[in-house]
Amino acid sequence: MSSDRIDAESKVSGNQANIPARIRRELDIDDGDHLRWHLEEDGSIRVQVIQQETGTFSDFDGYAGEETTDVTRDHDAWGIDVE
Repeated sequence: MSSDRIDAESKVSGNQANIPARIRRELDIDDGDHLRWHLEEDGSIRVQVIQQETGTFSDFDGYAGEETTDVTRDHDAWGIDVE
């Protein structure tokens, strides 16, 4: 996919560059996403957006058991069956 069209520009400051808002919106880039950079043989750069996956506990509704827990006392024992 080659194009001479300029969609947006940004300025490098130190070793960082901003991603223009229009590009962020179009590619749905959000905080925490990763950018994977590919330097092509012809000198062009291809950037792949790696969307941040939802957190491990994003769907966790909390402890639904009947037993009262004390995280200070029980945190090391969770997941271990004690007979």
